[in-house]
Amino acid sequence: MIPTRTIQLLDPASVHTVYELLALAVLTPELASRVQFGWAITIHIVFAALSIGLAPFIVYFVVQEIRTGERRYERLRKFWTKLFAVGFIMGTVTGIPMAFMFGTNFAAFSTVAGEMIGGPLSFEAKMAFFLEAFALGILLFGRERVSDLAYAVSSFLVALGAWMSAFWILVVNSWMQTPRGYEIVTEDGVQIAQLTDPMAAFFNPRFPWMYVHMQSAAVISVTLLVAGVAAYFVWKNRDSQVWGTALKAAIVVLLVSSVFQVIHGDLYGRHVADTQPHKFAAMEAHYETGAADLHVVAVPTDLEALTDPRAENLYTISIPYLASFLAEGDFSAEVTGLNDFEYESPPVAWVFWSFRVMVGLGFWFVFLGLWGAYRLWRGGLYEDERYLQALMVSAPLGFLATITGWYVAEIGRQPWIIQDVLTTADGVSTDLGQGEAMVTLVGFVVGYVLLFGVFCYVFKRLVDEEAKRHETGIDDRETPDSPGVTADD
Repeated sequence: MIPTRTIQLLDPASVHTVYELLALAVLTPELASRVQFGWAITIHIVFAALSIGLAPFIVYFVVQEIRTGERRYERLRKFWTKLFAVGFIMGTVTGIPMAFMFGTNFAAFSTVAGEMIGGPLSFEAKMAFFLEAFALGILLFGRERVSDLAYAVSSFLVALGAWMSAFWILVVNSWMQTPRGYEIVTEDGVQIAQLTDPMAAFFNPRFPWMYVHMQSAAVISVTLLVAGVAAYFVWKNRDSQVWGTALKAAIVVLLVSSVFQVIHGDLYGRHVADTQPHKFAAMEAHYETGAADLHVVAVPTDLEALTDPRAENLYTISIPYLASFLAEGDFSAEVTGLNDFEYESPPVAWVFWSFRVMVGLGFWFVFLGLWGAYRLWRGGLYEDERYLQALMVSAPLGFLATITGWYVAEIGRQPWIIQDVLTTADGVSTDLGQGEAMVTLVGFVVGYVLLFGVFCYVFKRLVDEEAKRHETGIDDRETPDSPGVTADD
């Protein structure tokens, strides 16, 4: 294990002067770097999930358009391809600076892990990003310029690029969670992780769990977005064939994917308990070693409970010993408490509450899927005002669940940037000053807020344009051989 150092933070309990209050607002280089990277991920993951989850829908709409020649599939393909392109651009703009942070904010980490993460990150750019960008050009401007087969292949390549990009990124992240296939060696007096087994490193124990869970989360996020937009247009025009088609497809996908995610998440939790028991303990705010209850509902009873959730300061509705069962498959299994780990605990409040938001939303998505399936079976889907309104309100919630799930995965790993190998404190650039860290943090917060605002504005413009077509009924006029999209459409 690489030796660690400790960065002491000012204890809020000792704040007595205005000077100390100001000192609290100026974060240490380590904490500022963590917040900066976390904020960048919070925004970037929305666009990453949009690309991953929307790609299969676009493939479906393209194939159905070619197979049937129906205008409803053409309209859906045009609308969602435009949004995909905007999300792709925003994902690129918000993603590239994150790679630079490995050098500016986490140079020590890059020195240690460069040999392990450099290859997958390069593969992501050369194998996935360029493929996706090339095929997206054909998808956007090639409908009248290439054959039906070539156009369908371009949609598959866009989806392949998006999913392959996630593959290589999660190879890196999963290795940081459960590092394998390396050995620590000393070069020029510096300890580094040297790659010894690429297959063991790339397909480490965490990778399959993380990849499946992330891809499923992205699909659910986009499915809710599609369902929400479709519900809006169906709510405005009950006879819309275009958006009625999208709504029905989204309900089927939501039902299947949300149920799968709950089952997979339960199994994933047991893997986390085996490989990162401190993260599992933080997810349940479990401090004392022993059998653990599962807090189904947790309500803070005082202000301190928000920042330090414990059994004595929460009002909970709990299922006795269920957390033990989730961890080991045994109701009497002993779960190691946070107090018994040799290293410091992660920020428990972030992990504990993020986990509950993620799980709570997950069950809400299952309920929406079952509700919609019932309406499809019994009829009256388009007339169910409450269901349409629930879908509209829930449109962004999949992305919120994805973000909070990512918080559990990343914050729950603390204090390690590479589990049991390198702490985050030791991974921060040694020559990074406090002023520099704060300036860049503020810049990233403002810049990414503006970028996300631009995306929301463009998305609203796309919806408004579609609403105008909706008012004239253009979207529902079927033609046997409807024209393809042009560069001017």
